[in-house]
Amino acid sequence: MTKLPIGPEVDPAPARRPEPGTVLEGRHVDLVPVDPAAHAGPLYAASHGAGHEALWQYLFPPPFPDEASFRAYLDKAAAAADPFMFTILDKASGDAVGHATLMRIEPGHRVIEVGNILYTPRLQRGVGATEAMYLMARHAFDELGYRRYEWKCNALNAPSRRAALRLGFTYEGTFRQHMIVKGRNRDTAWYAMLDHDWPARKLAFERWLAAENFDEEGKQRLALSALNATSIPGTTLRRASREDVAAFDAVHRAAYVWNREMLGMEPVPLLTPPEEVVSRYETWLAEDAQGLAGAIALAPQPDHLEVWSVSVDPGRQNTGLGRRLLDAAEARARILGLSELRLFTGKPLTKNIEWYHRRGYATTREEDLPDGRRLVHMTKTI
Repeated sequence: MTKLPIGPEVDPAPARRPEPGTVLEGRHVDLVPVDPAAHAGPLYAASHGAGHEALWQYLFPPPFPDEASFRAYLDKAAAAADPFMFTILDKASGDAVGHATLMRIEPGHRVIEVGNILYTPRLQRGVGATEAMYLMARHAFDELGYRRYEWKCNALNAPSRRAALRLGFTYEGTFRQHMIVKGRNRDTAWYAMLDHDWPARKLAFERWLAAENFDEEGKQRLALSALNATSIPGTTLRRASREDVAAFDAVHRAAYVWNREMLGMEPVPLLTPPEEVVSRYETWLAEDAQGLAGAIALAPQPDHLEVWSVSVDPGRQNTGLGRRLLDAAEARARILGLSELRLFTGKPLTKNIEWYHRRGYATTREEDLPDGRRLVHMTKTI
């Protein structure tokens, strides 16, 4: 053994490769194996001709001179194990409306990339476009067992860079003079999503894709980019990650000591393991020179923002931090386009109830739980 730093031990079991014949079914689109005979014609017609040049600007192949050339391209893709291409089918009509690819597949390192994405105008900016990316990420993490899911694009491709952040990828840097593509320099912007990011990203995808997130005209209520945000403008809070679980747990438990004594049982927020809190909820951290000072866990819903827990380190109580955390929750609600916040607390915690009343919350109902505790539910409209 040396004294030099080294990374933590990792299970060396490899991930699985995508299997031929795989179909990923969604509500708006299905991802199916490439069938050149069935898909070449409609995809070629929808992606070539006047007005479609931009679709190929940042892809490796140029526009194809004719359908036969495009068919040969799909023949090659259909026969390959890496890259592994899916055709995207519109669920309602069964029409081919795009393709997307799993590539640079490294099962031993459990790393895989999504790329070579062609969205025809019919698919672009629709719910199916996002659902396709959700289905591929879910397949990579939940079904194949990868620990790193990559997104790379030309650094000049602003729409792709915005899409990566909206989908929940983290920007990691730019490889300068990385490639020569079509006779031109390409600097490559790297993004990635990790396995411990995935639970929160998956939840954001599913909240966004839920039918109740769209009004009668199909307009979204919660934006996916907002659900995946890592900061709240106007505050210094940051979103917790796996590395923060231990510190969060310490502050969370310390903050609820008084509640536990008053209730005579474990407070509801402490019944959920800390790693699950960080992955399931938006957990926002407040820090000072001494370290973690407090946290607030939020759960966005289509019609309101749930304040699931507020915790302030005992040494920082009576400093206004609790108020600032609630103010941050209101700012977060506004960003999400929500006008109502909801929370709950224990009936015996009269000081908490009075404090929430002073912050503008009103009691709406009381609830008896099977273990004998009684919860007070409160709401605030902003």
